[in-house]
Order: sequence, then structure tokens, then C-alpha cells
Amino acid sequence: MKVVCVGSGYVGSVTAAAFAFLGHDTTVIDIDPNKIKMIQSGKSPIYEPELDQLISLTIGKTLHAETGYDSVIHADVIFICVGTPSKADGTVDLTYVTQVAEQIASRLNPESFSVIVNKSTVPVGTADRVAGIIKQISGLQAGIHFSVISNPEFLREGCALEDVFFPNRIIIGSESEKAKIIMRELYDRLLKRHEYEQWSETFSFLNQQGKPPAVYFETDSKSAEMIKYASNAFLAVKISYINEVARLCDALGAHVQQVATGMGLDDRIGDKFLQVSSGWGGSCFPKDTMELLSTSQKYGRELTVVKAAIDSNLTMHEYCVDKIRDRLKSLNGKTVGILGLTFKPNTDDVRRSQAEVIIAKLLELGAHVKVHDPKGMELFRTIHSQFQIMYCEKPEETAQYADAMVLLTHWDQYLQLDWRELYSRMSNPYILDTRNVLPHPELIQLGFQVEGLGTS
Repeated sequence: MKVVCVGSGYVGSVTAAAFAFLGHDTTVIDIDPNKIKMIQSGKSPIYEPELDQLISLTIGKTLHAETGYDSVIHADVIFICVGTPSKADGTVDLTYVTQVAEQIASRLNPESFSVIVNKSTVPVGTADRVAGIIKQISGLQAGIHFSVISNPEFLREGCALEDVFFPNRIIIGSESEKAKIIMRELYDRLLKRHEYEQWSETFSFLNQQGKPPAVYFETDSKSAEMIKYASNAFLAVKISYINEVARLCDALGAHVQQVATGMGLDDRIGDKFLQVSSGWGGSCFPKDTMELLSTSQKYGRELTVVKAAIDSNLTMHEYCVDKIRDRLKSLNGKTVGILGLTFKPNTDDVRRSQAEVIIAKLLELGAHVKVHDPKGMELFRTIHSQFQIMYCEKPEETAQYADAMVLLTHWDQYLQLDWRELYSRMSNPYILDTRNVLPHPELIQLGFQVEGLGTS
């Protein structure tokens, strides 16, 4: 089949590379010529493990990249994978989706049937909205010449390739039987794990043959759009809950890791998303929860549980700062080293990360802040140019004359540091481990004062 993916961010790049690998003639469209040049040269425009190799394998064969929309006229399936940022009031800005819909509308082939797929996270009713735009501009009829459907993405940054090739579910939202047939054909090779085994030694993300097959679930477009928001909000609630339990464990003398393990043994609860942290962040959870909450308030059906999770998450960011302040008292003039700026490991995404809030608060209290991240420093510097902080090339440099070290992102690199060297560099050997992953007994033996979250 001929596939087009508009947008070369996480969703667009990963989706396009995957379908190209599966043998579909796939084109990535992006208005940014630099991103297109990177793809054409066999490189990924975003950091995602092994995506460079996958693009390099397929580019010029089944994968193509362009800044124009010429490929739309020949496409069977067109994915809209552009950004949907939040407005100041928490609602969704659909400017990019609308612009893409207009471009697609002017290039659709009236002699064929095209499926336009909302892959971006969009509000309930967006499929109908996009269909209306295309109908108005093109003069073509929905259901006869084209159909707009919802096929939300569930990709975890850092594990996106594993998730796209081994999804636990594929959600298709459409009222068109013709569109459903085309989407079943498109996903057939992925569901059958076409030729995965022969490539499993080349790509580690394909070495997952023990995983159960994906559930292919068809529903209406509005329900599919809602599934995405409801799923992310539920996971955010779960993280906020275990973080609140951690704060209570600190007060009562219990150990949250033991509590989470015991909770996770109940298969009604499960052990996923019960890992304590300084809070959730990134490009999805903050945006999606706020948008869902805003929609619920607009329609008079406020999701009070989601609202509480958002408030609790901000409290968790502040709780980490309070931990440091309780230890150091006044932070005015003190130096704090930060390990990790991305909201999770194995990504360069620092948008709305925990570090953003925590660093801002530390600066407000008069602290000098030194930071390191293996992949996220360039983007963090660009987004937060107002922050007067020191960017360190090596993680050890953040410890120089530091009064406190804070582990925010549990990169593997940080779990293998020479802590004896860091101890010798610090003015005050205090560590706040917000992920409860460091070897606390070993660090204490070296002379560190170590705190976790929910470890009393």
C-alpha cells in the first residue's frame, strides 16, 4: 500500500519507518527542510534508540521524505502526525491539524478512495471536523472519495519502536466499513509480525517474540479519540496515587517500594506505573490530562479525579524541593547538581519535564544549579533560555562544590557513576534519589547522606 505520514516527530518518524520496514511504500512529509534532509540522509530527526538504523535501512527503498504534498494524490492511507499543543486555557490548539487537512484536501485523487487517519492526540469530534474541512475544500464526498478515521498512538518515548511493532492494542475508530477494510490490510503484516524473526539479531526491539499478539479493536471515531485521553489520564492518576502514598510512607515510616510491590501482586492493580518519582511530565501526560479536564469542565462533567491527579503532581515536584530545603535549610547561595533533564530515560524530550518545575523553584530560592543530561541539554537550553544555570558536559562536573545532588532521570549512565569521585567533589555529600534506584547502603558507607522518596 502507499502510505503518507505528515509530520516527522516521534509519531510520524516512528510510524513511517515501521510501515516502510513492513514493505509499504511510505513517504514522510514535513515543512521543515532540515528534518527532511536528515531523513533523506538516513538519520532520525528525533532521538529514539535504533530509529537511525531503521531509517537508514529503508530510505530510498520503501521510505521517502519530502517537504511537499505531491505524494498525497497516490496515497491509500494518509496519517496526520503533527503537534497538538495546549492553549493557555488548557484546550487543544488544532492549528497544525487544520493546516494539514487543508493541504490534503487540495490534493486528494477524486478517482480513488483515501483514508485520512488522525494519529495525533486530538479532542473528541476531530475526525468529523477534519472531514468537514476536506469536504468543503475538495468538494469530495466522505464515504465515497475519502474517510477520516481515528487511530490513536500509544508509543512510549524511548521504547517507541518496540511499541509500534509489538503493540498491545490497535484502536481503529471509524464509521466507514470501506476504511476499516483498508486499515485491516495495512496492519495485516504488523499483526502477523511479518519477517520479524530474521531481523531480530539486527534490531533489539524486534527480539520480543514472547509477547502476546496485539488486540485489533474497531469502534466509532469518537470512542477511539476518547480512549487515548482516558488511557493517559488513568496512568497519570496511578502515578500520582503512588507518589502520594510515598509521601505518606515518609511520614509514617513505611517503605513505598515494598508497598508498591505488594499492591502490584494484585492482578486487578498490576505493578506498572507504580514506580515512585518526582512526578510525571513530558509532552503527553501534562497536555492530555489538562485537555481532558478542560473538556470535562466545558461540558459540565468535571473529572475531579483527574483534577486531583494534576494538583497532586505539582505537589510532588514541590515536595522534592522541600526535601532539599529541609536538609540544607536556606538554599540562598547553595549549589545543587541535577542529574537528568528529560522526563524519562532514552529520549531527548524535555518538554514539561519534572526538571523544569524543580529547577525553577530552586532558582527562585536562590540556589545555583548545575545540570547534566545525556541527550536533553540542547533542547532544555533552547526551551528555557531564561534559566541561569550551568550545563555540564560530564555528570561528575555537577558535583563540583555541590551542597546537594538530585537524581531526577534514571539514565543507566547515572547508575554506573564513580560515587567515590563525586563524594570527593562535593562540599556537602547529600543525595536526593527521586527514583529510588541508587545503591543507598553503598553510598551511605562512602559517607553520603542519602534520601529517597517514600523510604522514611
